[in-house]
Amino acid sequence: METQTQSQQTEAPPKPATPVRLTDKAAAMVRETIERESLAGSGLRVAVVGGGCSGFQYSLDIDKEERAGDLTFEVNGVKVLVDPMSSMYLMGVEIDYVEGQFGQSGFSFKNPNAKATCGCGSSFSA
Repeated sequence: METQTQSQQTEAPPKPATPVRLTDKAAAMVRETIERESLAGSGLRVAVVGGGCSGFQYSLDIDKEERAGDLTFEVNGVKVLVDPMSSMYLMGVEIDYVEGQFGQSGFSFKNPNAKATCGCGSSFSA
């Protein structure tokens, strides 16, 4: 009689997809802001809040502390914090930093799930 031994391999549960992506340029700008403002250990809080032409707008803040229920992950060397409600609306969003003509620059949001955009709806405060 032959006995077979099976090695049980426990696989780590799959990591949930990160709701947002930061381009290299956006991540560099956030890291630079955190360093310039002496906010080491802080992260970028990305949220969806009421307002804007579609009823929602994006909000970016530098936040020192995580809140209960936050999704926390790292993107391009930046700690990103997202509250559970916002994560539903942010899935697949890419945040970029663009420099336009006439010295205008800022963060840009590309949402593959958006049905329409009006050019409004992003705010950033550090």
